[in-house]
This record gives sequence, structure tokens and C-alpha cells, in this order.
Amino acid sequence: MSTHITILALVTGLVTGALFRFLAIPIPAPPELPGVIGIVGIYVGYRLIEYLGIGVDLLEILGA
Repeated sequence: MSTHITILALVTGLVTGALFRFLAIPIPAPPELPGVIGIVGIYVGYRLIEYLGIGVDLLEILGA
């Protein structure tokens, strides 16, 4: 696993968490059922885009 990808994942999580707090909306965090369903939704969305074969290589755009 690449350190760059891990750092980008951490930064993405920090930005997302900050955005959720700024907008005063609850974060999808277990052990509550809505949190678990939110995580499942992220996974299903990821797989759907993968199945459809569409997307953008953000790491390539950023030059990583």
C-alpha cells in the first residue's frame, strides 16, 4: 500500500468530517444503524461506478 494513498485518504476524511460539522449534519459513524448504512452506501456506490466503468484518476491528475 502506498503512503501517498494513505495520506490522501486521511486528508479526504478530515475534509469530509470538517464539511459535515460545518454544515451541522450528522456523520455516518457506527455503531448507529444510519452510520452503518452510510458506510454500506459508500461501498455500493464505489462498486457501481467500478461496474459502469466511469471515473477520473485523481492521483494521475495530481501527479502522484
